[in-house]
Formats: sequence, C-alpha cells, structure tokens
Amino acid sequence: MENRIYEYFSVFIMSWLFVYGLTPFIIKLAAKINFVDKPEARKLHLKAVPLMGGLSVFIGFFLLCVYDVLISPGRYFDLPMQGYLLGSAMIVFLGLWDDKFGMKPLVKMVGQIIVSLVFIISNFRFFELNSIFSSFSFMLPFTDIKIMVSSIYIAIPLFVLWMVGLMNAFNFLDNMDGVLSGMAGVLGLGFFIFSLINSQANAEAMALIGLISLSFAGAAFGFLPYNFNPAKIFLGDAGSMFIGYFLSSMGIMMAKYAGNFRNDKLFYLLPVMLLSYAIFDIALVSYTRKRDGRHVMQGGKDHSTHRINNALGSIRVTAVIIYIINTIIVLTTVVTFRVGSRVLLLLMTLIFAIIFLIFGRKLDEIPVIIPANQLKKTKE
Repeated sequence: MENRIYEYFSVFIMSWLFVYGLTPFIIKLAAKINFVDKPEARKLHLKAVPLMGGLSVFIGFFLLCVYDVLISPGRYFDLPMQGYLLGSAMIVFLGLWDDKFGMKPLVKMVGQIIVSLVFIISNFRFFELNSIFSSFSFMLPFTDIKIMVSSIYIAIPLFVLWMVGLMNAFNFLDNMDGVLSGMAGVLGLGFFIFSLINSQANAEAMALIGLISLSFAGAAFGFLPYNFNPAKIFLGDAGSMFIGYFLSSMGIMMAKYAGNFRNDKLFYLLPVMLLSYAIFDIALVSYTRKRDGRHVMQGGKDHSTHRINNALGSIRVTAVIIYIINTIIVLTTVVTFRVGSRVLLLLMTLIFAIIFLIFGRKLDEIPVIIPANQLKKTKE
C-alpha cells in the first residue's frame, strides 16, 4: 500500500511539474509561429493570446500515461491502452487543425465520432457492449415477423452521443480564463477518488485508472497558473476537446465499474452526476439561444460563466466559484457511490436537477451581451 501511495503521489507531482515547466516553451513557440487567438466580439481578451495550451496538457498527460504503464509490473500497452492513447492524440490533432485553419462544424463532429469509436471499440468487447443494456424485440406491423434488437445497437450510439456531446460541452465551457483547466483538474481528482473507493473489487484496473486520472489532474493543474486570469495562453479547441474526451471516456469507465461493483445498472447515473455542471451549461445555452431565436452552435458571451461574471464583475472570482461548485459535485458523487444506496442516488440526481433548474432561471435573469454572430438574419 505504501508503494502505491508513493506511486500516486509521484505521478501527480511529475505531471504537474512537467506541464508547468513545458508551458512557457509552448507559449514562446505559439507566439513565434503565430498560433494565437485574436480578439473578436464574442471573446473577452483584448489582445492576441497563444493558443497551444492543449498541446502542453496533452504531452504531459501522454508521457505520464506511458510512465504509468512502464513502472508497474503486469501493465502493458494492450489494445485498450493503445486505443485510449490513440483517441486522445487524434482529438488533439483535430483540435489543433481547427484552431489553426478552422473547420466546418459537421467535419469536426465526424472527427469526434471517429475518435469516440476508436475508444469504444478498443476498450469494450462485443459481449460487454451487448450486456450493458437489455435487448428487446418487436413485431413488424401487419406481419408475423419478430425483430430482435441487440443491446449493442443501443450502447454504441449512446456512448458516441455521450462522448461527442461532452466534447462539445467542455469546448463551450472554455470561454473564460482558468475556468476549464481548473475545473478539469477537480474532476480528474474526482475520478481518482472513485478509483480508490472501488479498488477492493478491481484492484489493478482501478489502480491504473487512478494513475491515469492523476496524470490528467496534474497536467491540468500544472497548466492552470498560465491560464488563470490574466491568461498567458489558452487551451484552444485542442485542449478543451481533449479534456472532453478524457472526462467522457472516464465517465463511461466509471459507469461500467460502478454498475458492476454495486450490481445495479442504475449506477450508470454516477458519471452524469459527476459531470453535471458541463451538462447544465450546454443545456442552459442551448435552451436560451433556441428560445430567443439565436444560433445555438455559434460562440457567444451567454454561458453560465459569463452570467456569473456579469453579476460579480470578476473573472477570477467566477473561476473560483466554478471550482467550488464542481468540488461539491465531486464530493456528493463520491459519497453517493460510497453509501451505495439507489434511493440516495435517485434522490441526489433529482436534487441536482432541481438546483440546476433554479440556478439556470436565476442566471437567465442576468443581462448578457449578444454579439452579431449569434443574431439570425431575417428575410426582408
């Protein structure tokens, strides 16, 4: 146990230090090759800011994942690990291309779907996917033909929808200095704590998930000092989509192991609770834009973070509030899993939904700036 504690501690510290030391070089490189984010109406910054922070976070995470496997006997670069790392590299490359050259939303979504499938196919065997949900059958109308639908045809689309949705949700949340990088670190620690609680049933698998989660959390926190207001570098789409990829894929693994450990598929709700703030933000933005007749997918200054900032007048305080909210969410999720009561799980899910509904209504009352790119053109 002492060796494992040392392993956990060393991985987190090394990841933090590596990204903290690497990021200044990435800042200089981005400035040199003009890989910067220029000011525009929907953004808060007033000068060009380097836009390769996601690469710094990814490199730190990737190298520490390799280290995690190499230092521990019985761990290998098997198909699940290869697929996991390949998917993370693919989403970072997709984001870097979008940051530099731009990309049509449909093309980006196709890329996100492919990345999601790389993770799913490499990390789940057919029988695992087929056992996640119950298969069902139905009769074709006006015939005696019975159609049996395997649950694999339910699981894969749901997993892809979950991953693509969260990649875009966290991409949306990367709209203010320090918010997403700090929030990602907190959620990464949440997955680590989950792995500790669940280690009795799946010791080796949970140890590896714990190490990977600490590698991610350390990388995010190592980047945070340069991303906190006033930011010296941004995550960019490469960073925000990588964060979405990591958290959504870990959410799938969390659902799998939580459901198995409690022998209750209702615990698939656990990652929904853990990542509920990102789900809340994209739901709030989508609803208010659709209601007001604005473009849903265009960037703007109407996210929950913008509304909190407009009320408080401080980007730093806003970021800290987001950290606190997500810390509370992490602790609540961990306690709910630790207790293991499905009644408590349903109750907390309902309470979260009510709180976010009330919070969203209050935030909706705060005035926001609507940039021109969100206004739909009306026919004359």
